[in-house]
Amino acid sequence: MKPIRVLIVDDSASVRTILTEIVAAEPDLEVLGTASNPYFAAEKMREEIPDVIICDIEMPRMDGITFVQKLMSQRPVPVVICSSLAEAGSKMALQALEAGAVEIITKPRVGTPQFLMEAKTRICDAVRAASKAKVQPRTKTIEVQKKLTADAVLPPARGRPIERTTDKVVVIGASTGGTEALRRLLEDLPADSPGIVIVQHMPAGFTTAFAKRLNTLCQIEVREAATGDRVVPGLALIAPGNHHLLLQRSGAQYHVEVRDGPLVTRHRPSVDVLFRSAARAAGANALGIIMTGMGDDGAKGMLELHQTGARTLGQDEASCIVYGMPKEAMKLGAVDLELPLERLAPEIRRFANDHGPRPEGGAK
Repeated sequence: MKPIRVLIVDDSASVRTILTEIVAAEPDLEVLGTASNPYFAAEKMREEIPDVIICDIEMPRMDGITFVQKLMSQRPVPVVICSSLAEAGSKMALQALEAGAVEIITKPRVGTPQFLMEAKTRICDAVRAASKAKVQPRTKTIEVQKKLTADAVLPPARGRPIERTTDKVVVIGASTGGTEALRRLLEDLPADSPGIVIVQHMPAGFTTAFAKRLNTLCQIEVREAATGDRVVPGLALIAPGNHHLLLQRSGAQYHVEVRDGPLVTRHRPSVDVLFRSAARAAGANALGIIMTGMGDDGAKGMLELHQTGARTLGQDEASCIVYGMPKEAMKLGAVDLELPLERLAPEIRRFANDHGPRPEGGAK
């Protein structure tokens, strides 16, 4: 029997590598090719049509659900959605199935050998089942959840930029790989570090425990944010899962607001929302840091921060688990400087002691 030919479509190089290794290890499966987005996948399909496509949801240029819709209306191929956003029963999982996907599986993460073995089994079984599916052309357009910008939560900064003062704040955004990266960053900070506000993409119920764990490891205090919490030196506030977190200013003092609202760049909390609020409230008094993560959340918000005179840093590709969010911010010209993870804490300390004007541009 001919092996089942699989095309893997995911914007993360590390995920493409993991999926390739999993599929290629099976004698009845074959990796036809990989693509970082649906446009490259379409180019590969002009040469040869795969038996099954494994596809992420959140990707640059075109999301996975739209890709599935186009496939089903033009050249139906069985699609297995493999995404951390498409957990069983979620709205996106249902949208993917309505668009024509035949199976939904959770993206494999680094874990114990047993976990990886279970993930391997689920993925390969899903591919085998999908190869037998009789997919039919679909002409009906499924309404896909619109990818909202930070405009859905708060308007952009207006008027005269906020001038540089001695009141400084650090805003940080992270996603995939961010829990460990944040631990390493915050552990390296002294107790008198500037106040820090963090968005880490995590579901509700997890951020409280995450903050408590960090609080036991760090010299600074770390806790889950609540509306009205002041942003003061020696304190890091983490956005509660499933809620946006905004930086606000009242007189000379910063505080945070926890706010409900729609998904922004398909996330809640959203880094774009935090960074925009920092552009409005702090401007040149802020240091923005975008860290490891998939997708583009935070890129536009960081550009707004940069345009107000804030210092902006990106975690470099070599130290990122997934070089997605920093990469997209770099593309927009929003990042002053890219640094390896271990150099971010010293840069925060330098920022705390720097009272001069922000350097124009900076090394890329």
